[in-house]
Amino acid sequence: MEILAIIPARGGSKGIPGKNIKPIAGKPLIAWMIAAAQKSKHVSRIVVSTDDKRTAAIARKYGAEVPFLRPKSIAGDRSTDVEFLTHVLWELKKEEGYMPDIVLRLPPTSPLCTAEYIDEGIETLLGDPALDAVRPITEAPKHPYKLWKIAKDKKHLEPFLPRSFTGFKEPHNLPRQLFPAVYIHTGAMDVMRRDTILKQKSTSGKRLGFFFMKQEDSVNIDTPLDLALADTLLRKRTKRSA
Repeated sequence: MEILAIIPARGGSKGIPGKNIKPIAGKPLIAWMIAAAQKSKHVSRIVVSTDDKRTAAIARKYGAEVPFLRPKSIAGDRSTDVEFLTHVLWELKKEEGYMPDIVLRLPPTSPLCTAEYIDEGIETLLGDPALDAVRPITEAPKHPYKLWKIAKDKKHLEPFLPRSFTGFKEPHNLPRQLFPAVYIHTGAMDVMRRDTILKQKSTSGKRLGFFFMKQEDSVNIDTPLDLALADTLLRKRTKRSA
């Protein structure tokens, strides 16, 4: 069973320039996810997909493979995950004759993800042949029944979801405990069968499994505030394990 971890780390980032190699808790951001994948009981190989030579050099320093660079044509803001995953798979097939059974997408922007979570995701997929993919989830920090949108007159708010959908007259004034539980994909990983990517052209497939991540481990770095929070949490974790 070949299980390939692909860490996407393109060079461009508008919110935090050079985000994937920014120092955080004493190491470049990408180094945390590489280390988690290295500690996994199941991952066979770790490949970084990047269009940036500096990122590639840092990834290699911390033990990941970067056998080729990602083409600029699939390294933009609007490039999809399926595009770079497919690129890695076909390049490895062409150059080495290598084709994994399971593929993981492990973004470096989730540095609190651990090997234990990675292994749980893999084991969840392997434990159910009917699943096409698996994602980690955590409870949504804000219930969608309480969301608002600006009305067409641009002067007042109205519920984002209509009463015909929620079944509640004023859900924004009610405790969330009355509503069905809702969850978000933490963004920490996708665990996929090879054919989910290559044949379905998807990262979720038709039947998507799940497992839970703690909210404090689910920080996803998009802003400088996220980076500062993750830095604090990682330093606390490192101190506890010292």
